[in-house]
Amino acid sequence: MATLYTYAESNTRKTFALITFFLLLLIFIGWLFSYVLDSPIIIWIVSAFSIFTSIGSYWFSDKIVISMTGAKPIQKQDNPEIYRLVENLCIAAGLPLPKIYILNESQPNAFATGRDANHAVIAVTTGLLEKLEKTELEGVIAHELSHIGNKDMLLQTIVVVFAGIIAALSRTFLRIGLRGGGGDRKKGGLILLAVIAAILAPLAATLIRLAISRKREFLADASGALLTRYPEGLARALEKISADPNPLKVASPSTAHLFISSPFKDEEKKHWLTGLFMTHPPIEERIKALRDLKI
Repeated sequence: MATLYTYAESNTRKTFALITFFLLLLIFIGWLFSYVLDSPIIIWIVSAFSIFTSIGSYWFSDKIVISMTGAKPIQKQDNPEIYRLVENLCIAAGLPLPKIYILNESQPNAFATGRDANHAVIAVTTGLLEKLEKTELEGVIAHELSHIGNKDMLLQTIVVVFAGIIAALSRTFLRIGLRGGGGDRKKGGLILLAVIAAILAPLAATLIRLAISRKREFLADASGALLTRYPEGLARALEKISADPNPLKVASPSTAHLFISSPFKDEEKKHWLTGLFMTHPPIEERIKALRDLKI
């Protein structure tokens, strides 16, 4: 039986193995396109633009996401119970108190965002506050605080930068065609390889990005359970969140990965192939993993 510590360590190792592979793929794609096109400056320009836009999104992530979801800030006097709960868990986790927001939505759900622990935001829906018991709510908040403590926003930004660069390089290569290397017979095989890579690399980048996202959800589950010392609270919360039929009106593909559970209920019904494109692991797997953990 896995312990909380070994489970967290395993997910961390798998995450960084995926990131290493991602980086190697990016380096290979950059070298291949640059060599075939005989134009490394294009590669540098496209990469720099992708990095600049991604960093801008990361720096203002809290404001962007709050604007997209319409969440409203609360103070301690507005909801003392949730405020104290977050405060106590922050003390246990050694984290500064994040800004707390409420989403007026019936679906029980929550998310965390922000570029670092000092600029973090936690948002919970009214449905979450109404439908979960205290230990279940603690499990959800601990999960979201774990995302902050594990620096998942920074990690996801790095991953998005990698994926964005690969997609941008592939589009650029396919647009300008073979003008850079089409006349060089020595490059014949590499040209074909570059065309195949330009078509398949963005798909591979997306699959790796989503795989990392799923691993970080497993890690946040384990870290949250370690924080509360009660995995069953989060397991029961995930059961209730998954079973709730209400839609999340403000959900969008660009913010779905932030929530503790996918706001798109149809995503829970999948087979292994569609599972590769999910932002979250199947709820059943997360619940089983939590209940198999040994404190």
